[in-house]
Amino acid sequence: MRIDKFLWSVRIYKTRSIAADEIKKNRVSLGSQPAKASKEIKVGDVISIKKNQIELKIKVLQLPKSRLGAKLVPDYISDQTDKEQYEILKMKRMQQNYYRAKGEGRPTKKDRRDIGEFLENTESVSILNTDWDDFFNSLDDDTTEEDE
Repeated sequence: MRIDKFLWSVRIYKTRSIAADEIKKNRVSLGSQPAKASKEIKVGDVISIKKNQIELKIKVLQLPKSRLGAKLVPDYISDQTDKEQYEILKMKRMQQNYYRAKGEGRPTKKDRRDIGEFLENTESVSILNTDWDDFFNSLDDDTTEEDE
């Protein structure tokens, strides 16, 4: 089986074309050699993948016939990634959370709807309940008192 198809079928990458692009960028190696997308793999091969700023290592246990469900993936690959790599990933995620807490930043679609609904309700209430003549007369009264 081709390495790009294998990485797609065991759900390392979302599409086969993304897997092929990552291989072209030398982010995937077979053993210690950079791989090509057409490289055939066999049971027992160790694949190194640079993803999410860490280096993953997986060992091929079986070759699937097609794309697998997420629950079946452990039957086909074995994770041999160093624990240090996962610690690095955990530290990077903690650093990102420091700068931006969950829920901050751009509002979701629901948030935007709620904001829009709130603004519509407050604008209509404040405009309808305002007596504009009294409002402007009170401003004129304030300015004439300052002039005196």
